[in-house]
Amino acid sequence: MADWSAIEALPTTKLVDLFAQDPDRLSRLSLDVAGIHFDWSKTHLTADAIAAFEALAKAQDLAGKRDALFGGAVVNVTEGRAVEHTAERGEGKAESVAIARQSHQRMRALIDAIEAEAFGPVRSILHVGIGGSALGPDLLVDALGREDSRYEVAIVSNVDGVALEDAFRRFDPTTTLLVVASKTFTTTETMLNAQSVLQWMTEAGVEDPYGKVIALTASPDKAVEWGVDETRILPFSESVGGRYSLWSTIGFPAAIALGWDRFEELLEGAAEMDRHFRLSALHENAPAIAAFADLYYTQVRGAETRAPFAYDQRLRLLPSYLQQLEMESNGKGVTVDGQPVGRPTAAITWGGVGTDAQHAVFQLLHQGTHLVPVEFLAVIEAGDSLAPDHHRQLLLNAFAQGAALMKGKQVDDPARSYSGDRPSSTLLLDDLDARTLGALIAFYEHRVFVNGVLLGINSFDQFGVELGKEMAKAADKGGQAFDPSTTDLIRRAGLEG
Repeated sequence: MADWSAIEALPTTKLVDLFAQDPDRLSRLSLDVAGIHFDWSKTHLTADAIAAFEALAKAQDLAGKRDALFGGAVVNVTEGRAVEHTAERGEGKAESVAIARQSHQRMRALIDAIEAEAFGPVRSILHVGIGGSALGPDLLVDALGREDSRYEVAIVSNVDGVALEDAFRRFDPTTTLLVVASKTFTTTETMLNAQSVLQWMTEAGVEDPYGKVIALTASPDKAVEWGVDETRILPFSESVGGRYSLWSTIGFPAAIALGWDRFEELLEGAAEMDRHFRLSALHENAPAIAAFADLYYTQVRGAETRAPFAYDQRLRLLPSYLQQLEMESNGKGVTVDGQPVGRPTAAITWGGVGTDAQHAVFQLLHQGTHLVPVEFLAVIEAGDSLAPDHHRQLLLNAFAQGAALMKGKQVDDPARSYSGDRPSSTLLLDDLDARTLGALIAFYEHRVFVNGVLLGINSFDQFGVELGKEMAKAADKGGQAFDPSTTDLIRRAGLEG
């Protein structure tokens, strides 16, 4: 069992006092990596805290586990798998990198064929998936394809038919390509959505709907059984987990909408962050320092949540993406050995978009009773062509909020007082291009990994999502006995039998 005593004994000096005590604090707690400036100076991290976490990392063999991750060893121990999303961007075991490159070449060739109208005219891409098969591509297309996407793209994950009908209203079925993204090609919600799209195409007179289908899967045989031509199946490795899969052929919607050059830039940016994480000492390693701050607040200060706020509309989907990445990865209660962890694991990730959030949730952040570490994300280069006042106000609000959370304000009226000493970190991107976004997402992936290793848990399984799905399937077949409340709800909704 890891010894957390030195970390739990860390003093809780106020942030303003930490700045007063150390004139070099900003330089000690700032890094510039891959076009991103990281500033943790407004967190309660200190040199002593970082040293204590470095000692814990050594005891937990973080360096060895990092080497195992990049070396293609079995690090997902509960499922007996390697975890090789880094190979998709060229950083990993040589054999796995070669396989990933072949998959990318196959994807590029298929995109070339689509652009040459081998499928007939294609104007829109309707991508159905769920979880990582949808959240990642959706983030990429929304962040990078707002002005110059080459196709209309809709990414549908919800089994609620309203989501599909929104896409049906926008698209012409005769010029729409259906992309079905499912690792197993058995995911209930995804396959139901896919069948409904095929029905929509058939009812519109499309002669060969299956000829308009692309499959993204780690189970190509299942896709063939379902009816997809094998030449239109883009496989990816079983060792690439769903929430880490946007770098693989799951990124097809982004690659075709944004263009292959930008997809490659995305991979290159992620690879730059991979090299930084793999080669840098922990005290100057962005994912490691971020994870140290995460763990300080969950383990020492009892913070139950963490809130990223994107001060850029193009990153509006990032908090949702991070919810799955962080909570599905580290929302665990047992160690890799199957023993109770005995301490808090993942914080609850939530967040939003500035400046909207300032007029909604920031009241709680400034004056509420919960300690919530905040993460601000902003971009120096504006994403709009309006008068510069828009972007100037956006950035000034982001920076001022962090200063206000730390400093606070004491006045005679308690209702108008701010306690201050509320932590925040800032990630300031030079520009929001494909390379920088790739580096940003890879940073978050490695941060999750460090958190998991130091907690002694497996960040790469997700058995917690299965039970409710199994019970829903059983209920659909009439073979599940429920508690009185659930039975009554099923009856009231007219779903019996």
